[in-house]
Amino acid sequence: MKVLVAMGSKSDRKILDKAVKILDEFEIPYEFELVSSHRTPDKVDVVAERIEKEFDVCIAIAGLSAALPGDIAARTTKPVIGCPVDVKLGGLDALYSIVQMPPGTPLACVGIDRGENAALLAASILSISNMQVRQKILEYRKKRREEY
Repeated sequence: MKVLVAMGSKSDRKILDKAVKILDEFEIPYEFELVSSHRTPDKVDVVAERIEKEFDVCIAIAGLSAALPGDIAARTTKPVIGCPVDVKLGGLDALYSIVQMPPGTPLACVGIDRGENAALLAASILSISNMQVRQKILEYRKKRREEY
């Protein structure tokens, strides 16, 4: 059980930190990569190969054209969760880039700047076969209800 968190730019670090906080809380192992569809396209191939062999889920964080999540999703059979980042246009440009994938290339998407929800969705996917993660999700949700 392992998650790869990919960010398209160093400026996405604050969103990555939100995701990592949840993954740490749920004791889900992860790694992260700085990889860009536009600046390091060859590295996307390498990262996608690693996802296919070593990871169960990928969270891909990207702003602006937000090509990274779809680029990764097109190269792996593993679930990919896109997390759009508000860089320009309120993040809508990134959101549309992620949610408007063509038929045949599924890509999940969470809200703009919602790294924590990306990690929670990754945990939900992992909970299908991991009862410890499922229990942590239930405890997390109970705590959130009590805080409300």
